Amino acid sequence: MLPLESQAARAFYANEVVAKHLGVRDLRHAIARKTYERREIANSQIPEGSVFPQDTFTDPMVLDLLGSHGGYVEKDLEAAILNDLRSFLMEVGNGFTFVASQKRMPVSDSTEYRLDLLFYSRPLRRLVAVELKLGSFKPAYKGQMEGYLAWLDRYDRRGGEEAPIGLILCSQADREEIELLGLHKDRIAVAEYWTLLPPKAELEAKLRQIVRDAQERLVRRGVTAAVDHLEEGGQ
Repeated sequence: MLPLESQAARAFYANEVVAKHLGVRDLRHAIARKTYERREIANSQIPEGSVFPQDTFTDPMVLDLLGSHGGYVEKDLEAAILNDLRSFLMEVGNGFTFVASQKRMPVSDSTEYRLDLLFYSRPLRRLVAVELKLGSFKPAYKGQMEGYLAWLDRYDRRGGEEAPIGLILCSQADREEIELLGLHKDRIAVAEYWTLLPPKAELEAKLRQIVRDAQERLVRRGVTAAVDHLEEGGQ
């Protein structure tokens, strides 16, 4: 018997077993990594009207692939992901397939973009551009990803596909800043990654704090929306 605290969690993992063809070992691994809780955290951070439906990504992602947890550079993170794509695809979301790494995007004779990783999501019918960043999220990353998405939309998008979306993976992200920038309106999501799974007690404490913060933002967003509605009604 696998220890699960809620019916919702049991339903989630049952769906994971079917969707990802998980064996008992993989299932135990997913439960130990709190996959359900981290998916719920990601869902709670999707604003109303976002192009990202529920269950698109996991946040934070646990990329414990490196064997080394300090002193690496972004290309090391990319190499580790490419070395074990199965683990990454099981972590990132359902229905993702790998397309390319260091995707060349010629803009002019003298300018070329290089995208870290490119995937395709079958459920979303979209290309998914993934950019890896060490350290905290910076607003400049938004413009960089917008350039990638514009190029993919013009040159790589096929008939019947939806517009490409972008995922920026950072080791830290200020959710207030991300919400203020309105990245979801530009088809961009930001997720944190951990290169080491913390001890169980520390992990659960981190997740509880992230959930509390997300719930507070949802409440504030609801209050702001209500005030805006009242002000519009009074005009």
